[in-house]
Amino acid sequence: MTIFHCSLERAFKTPMLCDVSKVHTGYGIMPRVTHCTDDEHWGKPGCSKKIYTEKSLTQKGGFASVDKVIERVENNYWKIEVSDFQSWILGFSKFTGEWQTTEIEEDKILVAYTYHLHADIALLYPLNWLFASTFWEKYMKQVLENVRQMAYSNEPYLYQ
Repeated sequence: MTIFHCSLERAFKTPMLCDVSKVHTGYGIMPRVTHCTDDEHWGKPGCSKKIYTEKSLTQKGGFASVDKVIERVENNYWKIEVSDFQSWILGFSKFTGEWQTTEIEEDKILVAYTYHLHADIALLYPLNWLFASTFWEKYMKQVLENVRQMAYSNEPYLYQ
């Protein structure tokens, strides 16, 4: 959890409705997101978009995955899913993320960002745990800080 010092709307909308290439800027083996396609209705529950990345040690570059909005409660809660990975990622089958915003007072927003990596190969669970508790945790902190800076700078929304 962290505190954002901006409007509730900015804290809620910025991570999902702004340019994802400014959120996922790359970190270690995680490639930078370059752009999205098939995103005409992004931001609405049930809608998805295709994510494209740069080439990296773990990704060939190009189409990488699909993001889907599972739930949206205006100015309060998002649940998303990332799946259809185009490269093998330690046996992970999907990622779910939740972004919850609670207004404590004007321009003081409590943000709770939780995420879950889902894996299907029991033999890899120890490696999955190590990856999630070390590398992935650091990467998500970078993502959170990118969102914070975008919220503070009033980054324009690309979606509704």
